[in-house]
Amino acid sequence: MGFVLCPRCELNYMSDKETYCSVCMQEIRGTAPRDEVELCSICNENPALPGKDVCADCLREMENRDKDENQNESELDEEDQEMDEILPIGEDDQDFGEMGDALSLESVREDEERDAELDDSENMDTDA
Repeated sequence: MGFVLCPRCELNYMSDKETYCSVCMQEIRGTAPRDEVELCSICNENPALPGKDVCADCLREMENRDKDENQNESELDEEDQEMDEILPIGEDDQDFGEMGDALSLESVREDEERDAELDDSENMDTDA
């Protein structure tokens, strides 16, 4: 007694005395077990799409929700950019004109040069 591939499916082995494998015989008779239908993991009502774990309705709803969230995020980003342009000035802050003078690069450079000269002159006095 030898084993050969089933001529119908060419997947399963059968004895050389049989005409078809046991799986093909069940399919021919109509007694083959049906594949269980996998239900949607979200709603547990509709069958899941092939290769997915959700049904078409839930997938569509998830995609719409993602689009809405992306749209809201882009709107928030635009609002943030508008808010970045506004400088908050409190009551304790100096006037804008005074603040502009205090923060000018030229005055900062001049202050640093003066400090460096003072440090140099102090070092010369202590060396002597």
